[in-house]
Amino acid sequence: MSDDDSRRPAPRGDPGEERTHFGFREVEAGDKAGLVRGVFDNVAGRYDLMNDLMSGGVHRLWKSALIDTLRPRPDTHLLDVAGGTGDIARRFLDAGGGHATVCDINETMLKVGRDRAIDRGVLAAIDWLVADAEALPLGDASVGAYTIAFGLRNVTHIGRALAEARRVLRPGGRFLCLEFSHVSAAWLQAAYDRYSFSVLPTLGAVVAGDRDAYRYLVESIRRFPPQDRLAEMLGEAGLSLVGYRNLTGGIAAIHSAWRI
Repeated sequence: MSDDDSRRPAPRGDPGEERTHFGFREVEAGDKAGLVRGVFDNVAGRYDLMNDLMSGGVHRLWKSALIDTLRPRPDTHLLDVAGGTGDIARRFLDAGGGHATVCDINETMLKVGRDRAIDRGVLAAIDWLVADAEALPLGDASVGAYTIAFGLRNVTHIGRALAEARRVLRPGGRFLCLEFSHVSAAWLQAAYDRYSFSVLPTLGAVVAGDRDAYRYLVESIRRFPPQDRLAEMLGEAGLSLVGYRNLTGGIAAIHSAWRI
């Protein structure tokens, strides 16, 4: 496939009210959540395996970096949004965190995560919550930390999700987002595009039985705001001390902020 700019529309910030993007497609804003839910319904059982295969296991290092940045404490209640199968929550508990609530719009993903947690004997320390990142059913200032890993690009209105993150964080609470981002090393861009558009959908077809799901995931990365713009959006949502750190040449980035 061609790697020219027509394949990679310019990233956007918060979409408009009526239309938004689902990968490279334009869709009604009200339809996006259902389309995203369908993607993850189809791949839930192979999602973690695909993460290992797609990244060569590097996603584990990125998640370790996220937890190291968070520095979990026994008195910390973590809300992990778009937490899917509970990978971040389990790492948080293993690192000394107190309690985790895994929130995801996709019940199928949560069921996979809950079953795995039960198999590992992790019961009371994790709650599982089916909810939308843009309308969290939690009280104001109710959690000490908020993480979202590889999920922010799937929400319909990023600004609303960030505003909800600030609302539920206690003063002094930490926000961390781990997300695929925009490659900062020019030498890496062409190879990354070829791998993304050619290898990943094929891998999705063979392993997860769903080429389109992984084509959407590749496209959604290209539509996600670049690092500097997302940092601006965090400030616009009322979060403070905003910063980010690129990982693996900008293929992924950790965005950090605090509620003051």
